[in-house]
Amino acid sequence: MTTYTTNHAPSVLATHSWRTAQNSAAYLIPHLTPSMKILDIGCGPGSITIDLALHIPQGHITGLEYVEDPLPGARELAASLGVKNITFATGDIQALPFEDNTFDVVHVHQVLQHIADPVLGLREMRRVVKPGGIVAARESDSFSWFPQNTGIENWLKVTSRVAKAKGGNPHPGRMIHVWAREAGFDVEKVKRSSGAWCFSEPEEREYWGGGMARRMEESGFVDLALGEGGITKEELEGIVHGWREWVAEENGWFGVLHGEVLCWK
Repeated sequence: MTTYTTNHAPSVLATHSWRTAQNSAAYLIPHLTPSMKILDIGCGPGSITIDLALHIPQGHITGLEYVEDPLPGARELAASLGVKNITFATGDIQALPFEDNTFDVVHVHQVLQHIADPVLGLREMRRVVKPGGIVAARESDSFSWFPQNTGIENWLKVTSRVAKAKGGNPHPGRMIHVWAREAGFDVEKVKRSSGAWCFSEPEEREYWGGGMARRMEESGFVDLALGEGGITKEELEGIVHGWREWVAEENGWFGVLHGEVLCWK
């Protein structure tokens, strides 16, 4: 079932909390209308979910997570911002706890790569979206960085090994439209696009690289890296050093390419 390779440690939630509808779901925003009913699967700390709620002031959004861990913080954040058209709940993307044809939009961001059967997940999303509604998915695909950094190279290798060992599909952005077809969407109703993140300014490098270093020290990924990842404690420390070295590099640049799909039922 779920193959998420970290957990909801503070370092992980801090990374995810940077994500907003603007920087992570811009391809979906033009298709939103004020009274929509939305399901946001894999909501984590709720930052994207809350942003989407602001685009549907007469509507409602449900943020769904497979465990309760991050949801108290998400509820507190929504309350602190006065966002009331929002609910957070637990549930499994591969067996969604909703009736058929319930939502106008069903959205995932960096979720399909973490589950054993992404096609089943998309079928479930298609089931609970209304006829004429939209299933939206965005998944990472590839990474680029400057300057060359052995620690970051090893990070990418070990994260991919761990994800595969846990049954996930690491960085599938280039093929999520194929999964959508396999899940039952007609080819003419699947719109493909791409988006990117770029981290280069000092505060951006600290957010991205510093966050990644902390995740290599304190999240659930540590035990997995030392186990399924097949690396030593010293090699893991080398990855942490590589990230911090990159953060301190004034010419440091890191780009993430994402694949995106909008699928109409």
